[in-house]
Amino acid sequence: MKFVLSAAKRKTAVARVMIKEGKGRVYVNDVPLELHQIELFRNKIMEPLLLLGTEYRGKVDIIVRVSGGGVMSQADAARTAISRGLVKYFESEQLKKIFLEYDRVMLAGDPRQTEPEKYMRYSARRRWQKSYR
Repeated sequence: MKFVLSAAKRKTAVARVMIKEGKGRVYVNDVPLELHQIELFRNKIMEPLLLLGTEYRGKVDIIVRVSGGGVMSQADAARTAISRGLVKYFESEQLKKIFLEYDRVMLAGDPRQTEPEKYMRYSARRRWQKSYR
């Protein structure tokens, strides 16, 4: 039985994915993807599966463990991890090319991070107001 492990990060969210032979089921933190309430979350995670095509989609089960960050950064991390895992599982250059043409972030990731808050300030860039001008 063949299986592939993959991981990805987005901001502070970390997603770990296991792809194995199966019937096309997708679980996110032990809950089937169809039962997640946030539609944008479901759509984001389904993108690599929709690009994959029906002939391959029914051959694999995908188990996602995601933690940290917010809902959308978790979805982005899971999407990247699934894409990387599918490319590794099917060992297909054509699939890799499809993902890169659709959105480079699906395989490369997004390196942007929030800027840290500075000393004696309310936020990263906000300063005290001056009233004498």
